[in-house]
Amino acid sequence: MTACIVGWAHSKFGKLEGQDVESLAVEAARAALKDAKVDAKDVDAIYVGFYNGGMSAQDFISSIILQASEELRYRPATRVENACATGSAAIHQALNAIAAKKARIVLVVGVEKMTDTPGDKVGGILLQASYLKEEGAVAGGFAGIFGRIAQGYFQKYGDQSDALAHIAAKNHKNGIANPYAQLRKDLGYEFCRTLSDKNPMVAPPLKRTDCSLVSDGAAAIVLADVDVALGMDKAVVFRGAAQVNDFLPMSRRDMTQLQGCAESWRQALAQSKLSLDDLSLVETHDCFTIAELMQYEAMGLTAAGEGARAILDGWTQKDGRLPVNPSGGLKSKGHPIGATGVSMHVMAAMQLTGTAGDMQIQNASLAGIFNMGGAGVANYTSILEQLR
Repeated sequence: MTACIVGWAHSKFGKLEGQDVESLAVEAARAALKDAKVDAKDVDAIYVGFYNGGMSAQDFISSIILQASEELRYRPATRVENACATGSAAIHQALNAIAAKKARIVLVVGVEKMTDTPGDKVGGILLQASYLKEEGAVAGGFAGIFGRIAQGYFQKYGDQSDALAHIAAKNHKNGIANPYAQLRKDLGYEFCRTLSDKNPMVAPPLKRTDCSLVSDGAAAIVLADVDVALGMDKAVVFRGAAQVNDFLPMSRRDMTQLQGCAESWRQALAQSKLSLDDLSLVETHDCFTIAELMQYEAMGLTAAGEGARAILDGWTQKDGRLPVNPSGGLKSKGHPIGATGVSMHVMAAMQLTGTAGDMQIQNASLAGIFNMGGAGVANYTSILEQLR
């Protein structure tokens, strides 16, 4: 591959009162450039991941990033959107610009401000990432979409509520170590498994602990071509990067499996000439616990219908065969839509450079990232390795 991550920044995720899209994005951009030790005048292009859909009044934001520095003026800046994979979509545009030799240094910022919008309206906005002609009347917004997916999976493979509760408990336990996470609390398996006033049913069979959080936040990375990166303090190279889009209507797919996810993993691993067993960790898109369970199967960790084995046998714990979401994932960290994919790449880069603090996986050398837009529609997989 032709590009490396050479710097990054990450805001706290959560309900960030007193901050808007502009302040979050500009602060992240400045911090990432400082971390990379890159002057703003040397940035060739900017890509901004921002979903919005009505959650922020300021919709046109690409040039807002220029407010991070006067020296960014006149740089091409482009907003990118691809549902919940928006952050990774922005990164892929940067990779394309570098591969095409249109740029040598690119700034990528992902941002979202969600918590100022009432919860029911957020649900309706996120449902726009489904096929509204057939799925627009599903109750419960996107939780309802994944509730329907979970129902189909349970009907085919049996009740997996124990496995889902263990996934939620794992990710909340991991999130304690993440200083950027929205919910740093070990909820425990029993709480996650039990229906209660504090853990109500949201979209059967999914309870509140099966659903990711509504969040504000921003993350940013600086990308450079390999020649430039070799002269910098740190460089995390893309060994593989694949985007696969599947049909939007769920009626056109077998929703007991994530076939687009599986194909994106296949392509990224083939590019990198690696197997899943070579990876030290994975940051994956646990928008709902059923998604993480099905992604175990799609990435090839287990056979179809056997994803529960990976969590019940401890394979995906921090000390397991393949740690999954040592950051706490979307479940604990939060899910500010446009920032999520960028955040996942930051978390993986921190692991590979040994700077992940209490989240650190010992001797991490290769990391996989999977970021998903819609119900398995836009699928992005990255394989990262420390170059220097």
